[in-house]
Amino acid sequence: MVPRYVIDFKLTELEMYTTDVLVIGSGIAGLYTALKISESRDVILLSKTDLTQSNTRYAQGGIAAVTAETDSPELHRQDTLIAGAGICSNEAVEVLVNEGPSCITDLIHYGTKFDEEDGVLALTKEGAHSQRRILHAQGDATGAEIVRALSERALANERITILENHFTLDLVTHQGECIGALVRKPDGQVVYVRANATVLATGGAGQLYRYTTNPEIATGDGMAMAYRAGAYIKDVEFIQFHPTSLCYPGAPRFLISEAVRGEGAVLRNINGERFMEKYHPLKELAPRDVVARAMVSEMESTGSTFVYLDITHESEELIKRRFPNIYKVCLRYGLDMVTDWIPVAPAAHYIMGGIKTDLYGETATRRLFACGEVSCTGVHGANRLASNSLAEALVFGRRISERINELTDIGNDIPAVSFSLMRQQTMKSETVMERKLRMQKLMLTHVGLKRSEKGLTKAVRELERYAKAFRMKMEKPEELEYLNLLTCACLVANAALLREESRGGHYRDDFPKRDELVWRKHIVQSIEDGVLEERSANEDE
Repeated sequence: MVPRYVIDFKLTELEMYTTDVLVIGSGIAGLYTALKISESRDVILLSKTDLTQSNTRYAQGGIAAVTAETDSPELHRQDTLIAGAGICSNEAVEVLVNEGPSCITDLIHYGTKFDEEDGVLALTKEGAHSQRRILHAQGDATGAEIVRALSERALANERITILENHFTLDLVTHQGECIGALVRKPDGQVVYVRANATVLATGGAGQLYRYTTNPEIATGDGMAMAYRAGAYIKDVEFIQFHPTSLCYPGAPRFLISEAVRGEGAVLRNINGERFMEKYHPLKELAPRDVVARAMVSEMESTGSTFVYLDITHESEELIKRRFPNIYKVCLRYGLDMVTDWIPVAPAAHYIMGGIKTDLYGETATRRLFACGEVSCTGVHGANRLASNSLAEALVFGRRISERINELTDIGNDIPAVSFSLMRQQTMKSETVMERKLRMQKLMLTHVGLKRSEKGLTKAVRELERYAKAFRMKMEKPEELEYLNLLTCACLVANAALLREESRGGHYRDDFPKRDELVWRKHIVQSIEDGVLEERSANEDE
């Protein structure tokens, strides 16, 4: 169904760029990994748009790491495992909680200015964390501050060549190894970037859904390319829907950070009643999947499309100091957090699964690495603990740089790699934007917060029908993004149909209970090997 490459080409006929390491993606994962690799190797860093456009830029809450004397890696580990609903990798979590603090030191060294109180790092608390361990910057602009600092460092680094507005089409493989990528330049020319190692740091796939907190560029490109190149895709049925995105006429689905609840905000249904105590003892600070489903239940029972987030009982000084950006955005649409309850609803936010990697970020395809949201290291399990994602990108990005230093050169020969597929002309009856919207609605309805065999079966069949698009002539970036999203949609829907239980970010109406006896395992998909099952590496949780 999914072809090996999305374009026809002959490698020997393409202009070639050469580098030691190719990094694809310009969020925290791509920038930080490129900086660490550049300490010993030359790097080409590709950005699909301009350098500052990534999911990281929109990260508000912060980054989780143990920096307080009252906290410990063991407590961070326990919180991560509990949130992950029994299928985190113990080894990966140990790596995260123990190596995360030194990566924070790196960020500060690179120029990131975290908020401080009385001369020490300011910390906040988010859902499912037992301690205040979330570092933040400019109140609620942590991601933007990190991107600013890392971008400035990367731009000034002579060993990093940054190519903005370059669209990566596919990974090139030869004899089981990744030897670079096919890239479309801003003028439309396709070139081959040859590299001894390639790092995918392309972010998530929020655009699978009609309502998402992710920017438009989050189209699952890295996961789709890796799947076509033979890498394994793991745990993609686990999608995290952020409970609190702005839901107001004329406003985008703007993320209202979990840190707002961490600072005391409560949820109320349309009748003004607090409801979270009915669903979980941690109330508003329960794991995100619990909060999101509780909100949907309240919305269904009250006939509403939203619930309210209420922080009006806190001081105006705290609200404006901790959440200056959220406050300004809400005010732009006539909502004052100081005096108004904010209408919110769940939206697709983060994918826990992705490209399966080892503890050094390497995939099943040799010389291909993955880092950040596009990867599946095993840290998040079935439900990501708030603010662990930025820390994961740092920790495993640094480990990737260590592993790449051990690789030998692939040599100077250009193998005669080529691909040709008989493609039809593009169907003119429907635009790619119409196709994308139809797919997003299908995913939202049948592969969203609540799922069932009937709905998932319908989704899988419809997506198989949509897959005829792979036989059409599609060349524009937005058309190729659609093919990448379609690939990811098929992977997510198939995995969700197979997992006959509810766990973390995957909830089945027809199998509402967690099944530890049968389903304490992972669903792994491969273009070559089909669907595989893998026993969970976490045996003591």
